[in-house]
Amino acid sequence: MKRQRGFTLIELLIVIVIIAVVAGLAIPVLVANVEKSRAQEAITNLGSMRDSMIRYFASNNTYVGATVATIDFDPNIAVGGQNRLFSYTIGGLGAATFTLTATRIVGTVNGEALPGGAGPNTITINQSGLVTRNGPYA
Repeated sequence: MKRQRGFTLIELLIVIVIIAVVAGLAIPVLVANVEKSRAQEAITNLGSMRDSMIRYFASNNTYVGATVATIDFDPNIAVGGQNRLFSYTIGGLGAATFTLTATRIVGTVNGEALPGGAGPNTITINQSGLVTRNGPYA
């Protein structure tokens, strides 16, 4: 009697279930890490905006009246075909204070769904350089 070699259907199903469980655990972690790495765009741009605000203060002796259009760096303009992942605003203007905010854009870029949903998805920096992260960036 010949002995048949191979896998049974049950063995194959068990392997498929194990792969599905591992993928189900790994994919959310991967997505969270990708989103945190994208936050570096916001931190870099906020740092450049902060430098521009300091130059604005040197010229005007106040932060009052500063807008993204009046400082010398506008991160809201996509350059070289890049996709913007954040929108940037200036707020909390005072004679010696400001707050810069990067808010994650919700929707799709090149067919890729961008996260959004409940809760704030923002990163802020103030005149002192203090960075605050909310949502998936915390």
